[in-house]
Parts: sequence; structure tokens; C-alpha cells
Amino acid sequence: MVNRVFRAALLSMAACGLALAAPVAANAQNPAPAASTPAPAQSTPADPVVARVNGEEIHRSDVQRMVSQLPPQVQQMPLEMIFPAVVEQLVNSKLVASAGYKANLAGSPEVKDEIKRAEERAVQRAYIQKEVQARITPAKLEEAYKDYLKQNPAQEEVKASHILVEKEDEAKAIIAELNKGGDFAKIAKEKSKDPVAAQQGGDLGYFTKETMVEPFADAAFAMKKGEISKEPVKTQFGWHVIKVEDKRTQPQPTLDEVKPQLEQQLSKEIVTTVVDDLRKDAKVETYQLDGSPMPKEEPKADAPKAEEPKKK
Repeated sequence: MVNRVFRAALLSMAACGLALAAPVAANAQNPAPAASTPAPAQSTPADPVVARVNGEEIHRSDVQRMVSQLPPQVQQMPLEMIFPAVVEQLVNSKLVASAGYKANLAGSPEVKDEIKRAEERAVQRAYIQKEVQARITPAKLEEAYKDYLKQNPAQEEVKASHILVEKEDEAKAIIAELNKGGDFAKIAKEKSKDPVAAQQGGDLGYFTKETMVEPFADAAFAMKKGEISKEPVKTQFGWHVIKVEDKRTQPQPTLDEVKPQLEQQLSKEIVTTVVDDLRKDAKVETYQLDGSPMPKEEPKADAPKAEEPKKK
């Protein structure tokens, strides 16, 4: 099963041109060495040679690069398991690329166009990365963090336990038992219909108001620390007996905790700004799908002016 999944992934890569185009693009400007003159070994202990094809080396880094292009389920497999098949595919890729060079395809318009497009994408990424790194300064991050705290103020949290039953009379009987000194956790384990909370003696942990259904949340947040609900609380799940264990203000996250989120947000804003700025100074002409001019937009009719109220 593992081999079938892996080989299917490799075949899919080959069908899409990933397995074969990558070596071509990487070597299009440098012809493959002749079979009679093997390339000098340049392997290092950190990146050893794992195969040679007519003297041209394949390194462990080439294997890792190909694995990174495979589906996630294949990437999770032990490298030792998929290593032979990856090397086999890399060898095949080298052989096909070498045959392409011998056929003088490196200088063909199709290959040159593909290399140009790949180079353009790489330059785009490099430029955006440079601009993002230059513009995400500590001051910008601090400003974004302050805005985040304003938009996400600290919220009150309640730590509560509950006992859930089907009927109101059952809940009232439990409240009476608790008022006589009954053990809340013990009763919750014995009688609560909430199996998960019952195992914890009814404990629900800390929660904010919006995370609970409205009747339950309204009742819990209106109670004091240590208080047990005087009347059962009805929700769509049944009847609840609530005990408030603690109240606190939810701590706000530190800058380090939200830094990745803020950097991602700032990056999107910076990319939009960069593109907008470039468009301001550019002459952009767009045409229809067939290359013909875009139809001119009809001028919008002026909206009728509202009549001024007559003076009395």
C-alpha cells in the first residue's frame, strides 16, 4: 500500500512536469557534462553523493528537495523507506534531461520561455520578501500589537461546575441535597447526564461568556464565587445545577505569542501597498480575451438634486 501511494505520487509529479522540468530548469544554462569526462566529486559529509548518472552527481539534498514536493502523507514516511524510489526517479530525470540536452532542446523557445517564467517568479518572491523584511520593523510590530490589544480586550472568565439532568424536579432535588451539605463532585459523577464533565466531578474549567449557551452563561456570570444556583437553569440540553468555582480576567497574550499572527497580517498589508505603489507609476493597458480594446465605460448620469425645502 505504501509503495503504491508513493509511486503514484511520483508518477503524478512526472505527469505534471515537476520531476522532469526541475532538472532541466536548473541546468538549462549549463550543458550536462559528457559521459567521457566525469564531473569532479564535490560531495561533503553534510551532503553526500547518493548516485551518479554518467558521471553527474545526485546529492542527498536533491532527494530531500524532491521529497518536499510530494504529498504530505508521503513526506511523513521514514526517508529510509522511500529513499530508493526517490533516487530511481532522480536518475530517470537526469537521463531524460541529458537526452534533451543532446537533442539541443536547451535553447528551444519552449525551454527558454519556461526558464524565463521561473526566473520571474523567483524574482517576484525575492523582491516581496526583501520589502516585507525591510518594512516589518520592531516599531511596526509594537504598533500592531497595541492595535491587537485594543481590538481584543481582556475578557472575564468563570470557572464553573455543573450537574445536568433531564427533569426540573431532579435538579431541584439535587439543589436541596447540596444545601444540606451534599458533595457537588460526588453527586455530579453519580447523576450528571454530561459524561465528560461528570468524570471531572462536573468541572467545566474556565470559559468566557460567549462560549456557553446563553441561559447557562447568563446564570453563571451573574453568580458569585463559591455560589450554587438557587434555581435550576434550563437549556436545550436539559436542566443544570451550576456551581461557580472562580472568576478571573482572561490574561491578554504577549507580543511573542501573537507575533507570527501579526507578521502575517502586516505582510499582507505590505504586499498590497507595494503593488499599489508600483501601479501608480506604471502604464497598465488591459484588453479583452481576444486582444481587442476594452469597451468604453458609459459616463454615469448625475444624480438628481434634492429640492430645497421651501421657506415659510
